[in-house]
Amino acid sequence: MQTQTYISVIGVGAEREDLNNLAYEVGKLIAKQGAILVCGGLGGVMNSAARGAKEAGGRTVGILPGSSRAGSSEYLDVAIPTDMGHARNAIIIRSADAVIAIGAGYGTLSEIGLALKMEKPVIGLRTWGLFRDGEKDEGIIPVDTAQEAVETAFKIIRQV
Repeated sequence: MQTQTYISVIGVGAEREDLNNLAYEVGKLIAKQGAILVCGGLGGVMNSAARGAKEAGGRTVGILPGSSRAGSSEYLDVAIPTDMGHARNAIIIRSADAVIAIGAGYGTLSEIGLALKMEKPVIGLRTWGLFRDGEKDEGIIPVDTAQEAVETAFKIIRQV
């Protein structure tokens, strides 16, 4: 039996054209690979990734922080209100086979930390760098393009 692949796209909720464009391309490429895109379901990177996936014929899931679907991205197939605030980040990460982080907000940093703790691969596009005990931590795999991010995620998933 073939299992479905889920890629979580995490990133800043603020509207930044440069990051939104990257997220849109990532979403499109995820959909073209037949994976389901999981995100936080709101604006910025989340909305742009979902839009890219939907426009490429993909499926999208949003894990929402509030108790209603109000204000969620119009590009979600499934919008799940959690009433958990930032604690919903654990669900976004647990749902993933791989995580693509775009941008460097503090919410994104918390999701990266959860992903690394849960031993999920994290691919980073213009996101955080980490240090541990004064040494560079290699937990985030840095990439330069949307294409490289999605290719890297699928390569890692296929190795598992």
